[in-house]
Amino acid sequence: MKRGRPAGSPVRNNVIELLSQFGELHGYDVYKHYAKLFPKVTMRAVYYSLRNGVKKGYFKVAKVEKQQGSYSWGPEAQRVYYALGEMAKPTGEVKVKKYYDSIAAAQRSKP
Repeated sequence: MKRGRPAGSPVRNNVIELLSQFGELHGYDVYKHYAKLFPKVTMRAVYYSLRNGVKKGYFKVAKVEKQQGSYSWGPEAQRVYYALGEMAKPTGEVKVKKYYDSIAAAQRSKP
């Protein structure tokens, strides 16, 4: 057996599945959807996986938006939107597809 930590990350693989269905999401939305579908994980672990996934080519930064508001840290917040990169290989997990379809159906039925 090889020594050291095995390559790959279950959190990153799950985020790949989410982004394959949703297209683009900002970091907090990735965390919210992840928390509903997969085992308990910290927000910090999701953001870590996104940042390292960008470095390794699994994700790419689609856009960065600045939002004005009254936040505890100042007058604006930055939203980084992520999309799948060239290295991402989604497997098409059924659980994620059903979740996405239920959200899309709920949005279509809103007046």
